[in-house]
Amino acid sequence: MAFSRLLIANRGEIAVRIQRAARELGLTTIQVHSAADAESLAVKMADVAIGIGPPPAAKSYLDVGAILRAAAETGAQAIHPGYGFLSENADFAEAVEAAGLVFVGPRPETIRTMGDKAAARAAAQQADVPVVPGSDGRVETLAHARIAAAEIGYPVMIKAAAGGGGRGIRVVESAQGLEGAFDQASAEAKAAFGDGGLYLEKFIARARHIEVQILGDGRDAIHCYERECSLQRRRQKVWEEAPSPALSPQARETLCASAVALAKSVGYRGAGTLEYLFDDATGEFYFIEMNTRIQVEHPVTEMVCGVDLVREMLRIAQGAPLAYKQSDIRLRGAAIEARINAENPALNFRPSPGKVTNYSPPGGPGVRFDTLLHSGCAISPFYDSLIGKLIVWDETRELALARMRRALGELVVEGIDTTAPMHQTLAADEAVGRGAFHTRWLEDWLTARAAS
Repeated sequence: MAFSRLLIANRGEIAVRIQRAARELGLTTIQVHSAADAESLAVKMADVAIGIGPPPAAKSYLDVGAILRAAAETGAQAIHPGYGFLSENADFAEAVEAAGLVFVGPRPETIRTMGDKAAARAAAQQADVPVVPGSDGRVETLAHARIAAAEIGYPVMIKAAAGGGGRGIRVVESAQGLEGAFDQASAEAKAAFGDGGLYLEKFIARARHIEVQILGDGRDAIHCYERECSLQRRRQKVWEEAPSPALSPQARETLCASAVALAKSVGYRGAGTLEYLFDDATGEFYFIEMNTRIQVEHPVTEMVCGVDLVREMLRIAQGAPLAYKQSDIRLRGAAIEARINAENPALNFRPSPGKVTNYSPPGGPGVRFDTLLHSGCAISPFYDSLIGKLIVWDETRELALARMRRALGELVVEGIDTTAPMHQTLAADEAVGRGAFHTRWLEDWLTARAAS
């Protein structure tokens, strides 16, 4: 399984992040790119760059044939899918292995089981991990959905069975709204993941979204503690931190142990994340899904645990055993990540593509900025608007918040609008300072600010 030439089947900041880890391991990096990304930072950094198609993702980053042809032409021996695009596509992982290449991630059968949310629920139940009440597997038709929703009880959440990132999700308050939401969610899931399959869950209002980072080598698994991801807009995470301010030491231990049990039960290989809903009033938690890939928010875990998760993915893909025992993983301090998007929050988060005329990142102790930016770069309208992730660490959460405010004040991105000013306000908010929020808190906060 050893390899020396790695193809990165992604773009943007995660492609840059993977290249850095690969370089540290002495690997040659091969960067695929669409026509829109020909001058991107990832392309400039790579040892080898190769075009795979026009700007639309369906004709480039989602084109399995084009990616495999690029791998053959460049002599790649392994492929890292990053997050999004084909990262949770079991057919792609199978095609990579069928081509004689190493897929940097879980085995295809694991992706198929745990990447399908309905199948993952069943696996969690078999491992005695509590799950949110929901449908017994996929709901294939509207009639099936009506029966399942009546049994679960409204409100219900319709969710895409494949993929993640908040796409293919609708909350339905009553039977009257089910048909339209079902059709919309299925169409959105089909467009985003190539799979329009859906399942239903009971909608739990005012829950917290907490996830556990795990690493496995196919034989053993460990956790790297949890992340708090409750600050969301339209089911898209906006701000993440580690550890969660809501968990007691006992709750943390129970939650993380359940994640390891589930990962071990499926022989998990690589980095993965198990997501839970947590009721901090009762201390109850429910497994909702697994992301069989690296997460956007992985840096906050790296900052509090001192583990390079992407490097570990590459080591494990080369056949190495886990480099850590559970006793090696210790929490230290607090880390916060603010997702910086090319959007204008004052105009209902209108996308802001264009040329970056001036860029200066923040610095100083405990500050990290994972980004695709460089002065003069063009932000494309064809892809997700994420342009960078500002991560800070300090000894306590209070100090980390102060450091985030300072770092946001130093960040300069001119020529386009960004969400940095919103994060500056969030970082100074009294409720955020207390950690008193849930998954619907941010949308209520934004609505209140728009009305004031």
